[in-house]
Amino acid sequence: MISPYIYTGDPRKTQHLVSLEGAKERLHLFKADLLEQGSFDSAIDGCHGVFHTASPFFHDVKDPQAELIDHAVKGTLNVLNSCTKASSVKRVVVTSSMAAVGYNRKPCTPDVTVDETWFSDPELCESSKMWYVLSKTLAEDAAWKLAKEKGLDIVTINPTMVIGPLLQPTLNTSAAAIL
Repeated sequence: MISPYIYTGDPRKTQHLVSLEGAKERLHLFKADLLEQGSFDSAIDGCHGVFHTASPFFHDVKDPQAELIDHAVKGTLNVLNSCTKASSVKRVVVTSSMAAVGYNRKPCTPDVTVDETWFSDPELCESSKMWYVLSKTLAEDAAWKLAKEKGLDIVTINPTMVIGPLLQPTLNTSAAAIL
């Protein structure tokens, strides 16, 4: 299976980026694949901060492991491992999701404090076939474990939805929900 996150040089996938104001002077595109270890090394080398935002998000899933989970978990670990190789990296921001913390059978009443100990329950996600939720839960868990093991300074953000003006010419899953 070819990852949908490989930069192939296909102008249909990059034209909206290279046509942005100032792109000629400031934008550098790198070929990378979430599933390929070391694929992000050259893009991250020399960076002080890294924002990891790539994770597949769609509903019509035939093979959850291959289509969502592997990309989310292995992709996150591959990006973070590249960050550990670059001595210049000071902090990594991992874009997780509310999905990673919202499905755990715990009561969510006004007196409950939701904190960094909350994660979605992988068994609940799997039994309910919430594949995206499972992928984000496992990816964030893996990110925290690797960060602790390697001494990497990470923070996660857990947005409910990311929406805004579309840069690309195609409709993504989040924007389709609004449409």
